[in-house]
Amino acid sequence: MPTPVRPIDLTDDATVTEVLDLAERVGEVVLASGTAVMDTTTQIEFIAATYGLSHCDIDVTYNSIRISADRGTRLPPATTMRVVHYRALDFTRLAAVDRLTRRIRTELVPPQDALAALDEITSAPHPYPRWSATLGWALMAAGVALLLNGGWLVALVSFGTTTLIDRTNRLLNRRGLPFFFQHMAGGAIAATPAVLVSTFAANLHLDPALIIAAGIAVLLAGLQLVGAVEDAITGAPVTASARMLEVIMMTGGIIAGIALTLRVAEVFEATVPTVEMTSTRDLTNLPLKLFAGALTAGAFALACYAEQRALAAAAFSGAAATIVYLLVQHFGFGPIISSGVAATVVGLAGGLLARRALTPPLVVAVAGITPLLPGLKVYRGLYALLNDELIIGLNQLFSAFAVGLALAAGVTLGEWIARDLRRPRIVQRMGALRRPRMATH
Repeated sequence: MPTPVRPIDLTDDATVTEVLDLAERVGEVVLASGTAVMDTTTQIEFIAATYGLSHCDIDVTYNSIRISADRGTRLPPATTMRVVHYRALDFTRLAAVDRLTRRIRTELVPPQDALAALDEITSAPHPYPRWSATLGWALMAAGVALLLNGGWLVALVSFGTTTLIDRTNRLLNRRGLPFFFQHMAGGAIAATPAVLVSTFAANLHLDPALIIAAGIAVLLAGLQLVGAVEDAITGAPVTASARMLEVIMMTGGIIAGIALTLRVAEVFEATVPTVEMTSTRDLTNLPLKLFAGALTAGAFALACYAEQRALAAAAFSGAAATIVYLLVQHFGFGPIISSGVAATVVGLAGGLLARRALTPPLVVAVAGITPLLPGLKVYRGLYALLNDELIIGLNQLFSAFAVGLALAAGVTLGEWIARDLRRPRIVQRMGALRRPRMATH
C-alpha cells in the first residue's frame, strides 16, 4: 500500500467523495476492459491510499464497484457505489487511464484536476474512425485463415465475410438487439459463404470450413475469457461465474447461428462444408504463419482502438505465441499444453514489455493469444454433433473449452511471473518515495 503523498482532510466530506468517485471511475474503466477483479481492486486501493484513504473495504463484482473508507473512530465511514456500464473495447482509453494513475502518484495531482483529466479521457471519441475497427476485425479473420493453411483466397473470403459481420452487428447494436442474438447473426453470416463455396465453387479446391473457423475466432476474440479465468484463479468466484456465463452464452449464440445456417442448407439440398478432424497447425510455411500470427494480434489491437505503439507490441506477442505454440506441439505435446505454454510466454512478455511501451499488460496479453483461439475446434465439434457423432462432437467442444482455459490461465501465470520479477524494483522505488527529503538552505 503506498504511503499517502497528498493526504486530504478526512473531515471534508466533499473532498473524500471526490477521491472515492475518482477511484471508482478508474476502476470502472479497467473492469469494463476485462481486467481481473484483483487488479481492479489494486488500482482502486492505489488511488485511494495516495490521497490518505488507506483503510478501504472494496467490493468489485461483475457490474458494480463499492468502496467503504474508514475515517477513524470519530467519523462515520464514507461509502459509495458505482454501476459499471460496459462499452466498446477501447485500449487507448485503458492506456490513458493507466498513465493517469501513475501521474497521480508521481505528480501529486489534486483530486479535482484528476477528475477533470479522467472526464476528458472517458468522454473523448475513439482515436481512429469506426471503419478502422472493421478493417481490424477483417484483417484478423484473414490472419486466422492463413494460420490454418487456408491460403490467400480463403483469407480474402474471410476478410469480406468478417467485414459483413461487423457492419451487420453494428447496425443490430444500434437497434438494441441483445448480444446473444448479435453473435447468432455473426455465426450465420460466417457460415453462409462457406455453404455457397461448397455448393457452387467446389472446383476452386478451397476448404470452406476454415472460413467458418476464422469467423468463430473473430467472434470469440472480444469475449472476456482471460478476466473470467483470472478471477476464478485469484479468488473472485462471483465475478468469474458471471463472466464465464457470458462467455458460454455468447459462444452458444455463435454455435446456434452456424447450426441454423447449416440446417437450412441441408433443407435446400446445398452442400454443407466438411471438416477434417486432424490438426492443421504445423511448422510448414513457418515465415507465413509468423506473419499471420503477428497480423492476427495486431489487427485485434487495431479493432480495439489500441495506440500505435501498442500495435507493434501486440503484433510481436502474436508472432511469439505462434512460434512457441508450433514448437511445443512439434515436440509431441497436445494443443492444450501448447496453448498454455504459449500463453504463459505472452503473459510474461506482456508484463515486461508493456511497461516499456507505457501500455497496460492486458492489451498485449489479450491480443497475443488471439492467433490461438480454437475457432476450428468449435466448428469441428458442431459439425460432428450435426452428423450424430455425439462423442466426437463433445470431445472437440470440450477440447476447445480446455484450450480457452489454458490460454487464459497461461496469461495469468505469465503476468504473475512478470509482476514478481518487477517487484524488487517497485519496492526500491517506493522506498525512495518514503524517505524524507533533506532540507536545503
